[in-house]
Formats: sequence, C-alpha cells, structure tokens
Amino acid sequence: MQYISTRGQAPAVDFKTAILTGLAPDGGLYLPADWPRFTAAELSALRGASYTDVAFEVIRRFAGDSIAPEQLRTLLAEAYDDFGHPAVAPLVQTGPRQWVLELFHGPTLAFKDFAMQAIAPLMAHFLAQEGREMTIVGATSGDTGGAALRAFAGRAGIRVLFLFPRGGVSPFQQEQMLELCSETTHVAAVEGNFDDCQRIVKALFADEAFREAVSLSAVNSINWGRIVAQSVYYITTCLALGLPETGVNFVVPSGNFGDIYAGYVARRMGAPIAGLTIATNENDILARVHATGRYAPTALTPTITPAMDIQVASNFERLLFDLLERDPAALCQLMAGLDRQGGFTLPEAALARFRAGFGAEAVGQQACRDRIAATHSATRYVADPHTAVALEAAARTPAGRAPQVVLSTAHPVKFNETVTEVLGFCPGPGQAPFAPRAAGARPEEIANDIEAVKARVRALL
Repeated sequence: MQYISTRGQAPAVDFKTAILTGLAPDGGLYLPADWPRFTAAELSALRGASYTDVAFEVIRRFAGDSIAPEQLRTLLAEAYDDFGHPAVAPLVQTGPRQWVLELFHGPTLAFKDFAMQAIAPLMAHFLAQEGREMTIVGATSGDTGGAALRAFAGRAGIRVLFLFPRGGVSPFQQEQMLELCSETTHVAAVEGNFDDCQRIVKALFADEAFREAVSLSAVNSINWGRIVAQSVYYITTCLALGLPETGVNFVVPSGNFGDIYAGYVARRMGAPIAGLTIATNENDILARVHATGRYAPTALTPTITPAMDIQVASNFERLLFDLLERDPAALCQLMAGLDRQGGFTLPEAALARFRAGFGAEAVGQQACRDRIAATHSATRYVADPHTAVALEAAARTPAGRAPQVVLSTAHPVKFNETVTEVLGFCPGPGQAPFAPRAAGARPEEIANDIEAVKARVRALL
C-alpha cells in the first residue's frame, strides 16, 4: 500500500512513513494511491464481529507490509481496553429509523480517543523498530489535545506539545488537559483562535531544517492514521444496522473535516453509506462552499461549539484532491488562490461531485440550544452542543427510508455550562449529576508567534 501527497511533489511512501511523518514534505496531505475495498461478502462476514476485529480488518488493508498482522491485532486489542462501553461505539435509538452513535466512551470522553488510542501504540512500535525519537506538535480546540496527552503519556521517545486558543476551550477541557500533562506531555495557550494555532503548526512543518532537527510529527486529523482509525466506526455502524440495502445516512458535526472525511473513506471501501451530511455552526465555510462553490475563510465567530470554530478545514484538501480527479496541479492552483487571494472557487464539475456525495447544514447557537432542549423533552436524551448541531441538521434533512445516524462526538459533561444552562442539570460521566469543581491551575501561555513556539519545542528536547 503506497501513499501519495495531494500536492504531487513528494515521493510515495508506505503506511509507516505516512503515519510517522504526518504532513508530506511538499506541504500536502497523504492519502492512499488506490482505495482498498471490501466485497459485499467480506462485509457480510463481519456481522457480529467485535469492534477490535472490525478495526483490524479495516486498518490492515491500509497498513500493507508496514506491520505484521499478528502485531497489529495485539496493538489494537490494547487500544480499546479503556473504553467504558462493551460495544465501544454504541448506537442509541432516538426515533423511528433514527440513531445516535455515541463516540464518547473512551478515556477522555470524546471521539478523538478512537484514533489516538490506536495510532499512539502504532507510532511507538514503528519508532522502536527504527530506534528513533519524535516530537509531536499539534493544535487543538479542546478534545484532540486531551486525547493525545492521554494516549502518548509514558511512551518512550515521544514528546508532545499541543497549542490551544486561550479562552477557546471549555473549562472542563482545559482542566482535563492540564491534569494530563507530564514530563513528556505539555499544552500551552495561545492568544488567538484555533486557526492561529493551526497556522503556527503548519509553519513549523514548512521549515524543513527545524522539522528535521526536532524530529517533528503531527497527530492532528491531518495524520492519515487518525482518518483510518475513525473510518472503523462508520463500518461497525453499518454492520450493526444490518448493512441495509437503502444504505445509512450519517450526519456529522464538522470542524476540520476529518471525522466526516473518515465516513467518505469508509464509503470508498464499500460500506453502504447513502449520505454524509456536514453539520456546521456559524463558522460555516463548509456549508458555504457546498452552497456556492466559493471557499473563502471569513472572520471567526466564537460559539458554544468550539470544535467547529474553524475557518480553514484542513482535511477538505484530501476530498478536494478526489473532487479534482486527483490532479495535484489543479489542487495546488486552488490552494495558491487561498494563500494569495484569500479563497478559491471550485470548478463546476468538482462542485457537482461534492454536492452528489455530501449534504450540508449550518446551525446557529440558539437553534443548537433549542435542539438540546427538544431532544431531552422528547427522548430524555442529553446531547452536548456539537451533537445538538448535528441533531438539528438531521431534523432538516429528509432521511427517506434509510436509517439516519447522528454522530455524538463528546460527552455532555465536557460542555456542562451550556447543557446546564439549557436543561438545569448535566450528567457526569457516570450519569450522576455533574458538580463543577473550582478552577484549577492556569495553563502555560505562549505568544502567537512562530519563533516563540519553536523555542518552546526546542526546550522539550
């Protein structure tokens, strides 16, 4: 299995190199040269299989010769040990042909655990094979940082620093990240927004000398390993619903486009996915490009759904590559327009392909609050704000005969302020009412400056 860069100026690499490198040296994102596929018989044979067994069958098709099958199976068996539900990713029915896919039963109560718990042991295994060390630097809107700190803690030869926007994560998320810091895992607040943090991280990778000097890697959703790991729960959901002939419609809270892109990957592998609906908040660049064909970031609006407070959705580049029929020159031309003119317009054929494969809905903050209340009133189900955005988008999207599944990306306790404001209470991880604790330690702060971050990264060595 070979991986190519969306920008077309980097050599093809194997799975191990794609995982350890994160970002291609030409600034592009890795994706497979060819899509592996399940036959209908192979999918049918997986009915009733455990989550770990399905994960093994999915990931081994992307791993190729990079890891022995028995070693991969062992690492994956460990990856999901800390999940608090026997199904790992359980479905909860909320109406006729309507389900919520709960992705918050991992150790940090967010869907990011699915990828981090899988790729951390993989990366550690590959590094040990090569006798190498690594520095991981990333940007987080709250959940990625916590999941990465938890997954990489104590792994030999791996140092971690995550940047988050000061005041741009929930108090629970900030406290969780600070509690997970250690001698090798660190977080720091940046004065700015998530896009500022992401811009700094991309600049670090663009500096080849610095990247090599500190052995830099990324585990944000630009890392192909995360996309592969997240594609598994789309397939287990289709299996749990009986691989319906109608297919399954998924509605996904979307920020950096990684989670819904994983659904696209599952569909390319042969999973019966009828629809993928992008659910966004007021920072609706993905809904706007779907409606108009124009991809142009605007001023970012802080909201009660901070994981969606993003105006540059990095993983959209991977989809764009396929929408442009895998023409790296055409993609580079559009990305140059983003850099120089602040945006680009999709060619008509590419826009038609995008609309054929995806739907999109933008949901405001009041509609989000109203949906939390309406869902609890009708079903007693408590949704976090991001899930509520997807629930509202689902309510606006006719599902027809196909089952409709909303992805629930975080436990409501991670956004207990909003949930309590709407419902008057918020369940804790054990479903008992959550009682907020007093504010803890203050985070380390770093200037919104590339050189300042470089200095902090060097101090990790």
